[in-house]
This record gives sequence, structure tokens and C-alpha cells, in this order.
Amino acid sequence: MKQPLAEAGLPMTTTGREHTESEAPGTTKLVTSSPQQPESGSIGNNIVALETRGLSLYYGTHQALDDINMLIPDRKITAIIGPSGCGKSTLLRCFNRMNELIPNVRIDGEVLFHGQDLYKSDVDPTEVRLRVGMVFQKPNPFPKSIYENIAFGPRINGYRGSIDELVERTLVQAALWDEVKDRLKKSAYELSGGQQQRLCIARALAVEPEVILMDEPCSALDPLATLRIEDLMQELVSDYTIVIVTHNMQQAARVSDYSAFMTTEESGEPGKLIEFDSKHVIFTNPSDERTQGYVTGRFG
Repeated sequence: MKQPLAEAGLPMTTTGREHTESEAPGTTKLVTSSPQQPESGSIGNNIVALETRGLSLYYGTHQALDDINMLIPDRKITAIIGPSGCGKSTLLRCFNRMNELIPNVRIDGEVLFHGQDLYKSDVDPTEVRLRVGMVFQKPNPFPKSIYENIAFGPRINGYRGSIDELVERTLVQAALWDEVKDRLKKSAYELSGGQQQRLCIARALAVEPEVILMDEPCSALDPLATLRIEDLMQELVSDYTIVIVTHNMQQAARVSDYSAFMTTEESGEPGKLIEFDSKHVIFTNPSDERTQGYVTGRFG
């Protein structure tokens, strides 16, 4: 029988946000010794939320990721950029074990959450997905009311507080409360695309994760709705670690604190992490010419 994260040695807090950097349990300081971390980086003393060590992933005989070594800083926005097919979304799904839902997937290496291996055999992947939430490319509200979209997850996970208060709090966090407070019993499908995406973010927040993964969350939205989601990310990052996959270079430059550039050597080859640094370095003075070529639009 698989153990909850706490029993398997993973740090367990209510939300992971009550602790200061100096007192957060089970955390480690970021270092720049990884070959993927340029010496010019300004990563400094941020706490590591997620880390990959020698991460490779295979879909059957096809290798999708090759030797990814990456540090994700706590309570910052990290954008993963790169051309289509380089494994960005695959990497993102490694952080909450979503790839395991795909047949014939094999993962080598380690994925660490506050220093603890998420892929240990005694760690329950359901617990992982509660702690590391995900928002998908297209809004995918449940075929339920706005209220029930928020209440469903906490309820089935044994939430003991006031569901009404939780629904209001998370909709406020998602900057949606004022728009829906008078129609909570209406179908979520009646909302606009941008509102549905914010509802999905609220739904993720309702189970009190520490990390929010976003896989191209604005690709199906108009510019105004995109701006609302970007503003929301900036508001949430003081309390949550956010990792976003995006093809929009302007978006990555606007919202991220750190950026990771991935690519493949040839079509069909596995994705590799080429460079990781602060967004200022990645977008103005990258150390690798492949990064320079991508962010300036010369290829990709």
C-alpha cells in the first residue's frame, strides 16, 4: 500500500506557505553547480521547490527527454520555452507524475520535491497531484455548477472546513469572485473562455497545493483574457511556486522570474535543457547561441 507523502518522508504542511525561507522544513538552498546553471546566474539563495536530476523519459522505445538537470525556485514563476516537440509539456507533467497515466512510459533519474524523490515506490501519486496542481492548455471545467467545480476536489479529499468559505476564498484568489458571486449555481459552461480558465485555476487552488503547473494556459484565450491570467499569476506567486510552459516569448518575458530553454538537436531527437537562468539573462544576454537564436526569432 502506498504511503501519503508525509509518511514517505516528504515534508507535509497545510499549504507550504506558512514558513519563511529559513524555517521551511525539508528544503534546500539553490546552488549553481549544475552544468545547466550558468555561472552568471542570479539564482542566489532561493529555496528549491522542485529539482530534476538526470531526468530522461521514454514513450516505449522513443526517448522524449534526455538528462534534464534543473532547479525550480520556490515562490517564483519559471517559464519553460522552446520549439514545438522539444518536450516542454512532457517535462512539466513529470513534476506531478501525470506522465504515468500514459501507457509504456519509463522515467529514469530523479524528480525531487523539497529534496524528496516523488518517484519513490512508496509515494502515492494522488498525494503528489494534490501538492503539485495543474492547469491545462484549454479550460476544462467539470460539467457542474461553478460552486461544485470548486467544492468537488476538497470534498472528496475530506476537507473539514467551511466549503462556502473555501469557494469564496479561492474564487477571490482567482480574481473571479466579483464576476460569479451571484450565479454560483449556474453551469460553469456558461462562463467565457477566460473565466473558465480562471475557474480552473481556482479549482486547483481549492485543494491547497504548493506548486501550480500551467501548460500554455493562455493559448486558447484572447489578448484581454490572457492579460487577466498573467496578472493573476503575478498575484499568486507570492504564495505559490508557478511553472508555466509557453510558446509566447513576450509572455515569458513579462511574467517569469526564471526561464528555461529546451530544444532538440534534430526532429525526433529527445528534448534537452540548453540553458536556465533569470529571464533577464535568457532574453537579453543568453550564454548559448541556440537560446539567442530562439528568443530573437531566428529559428523555432
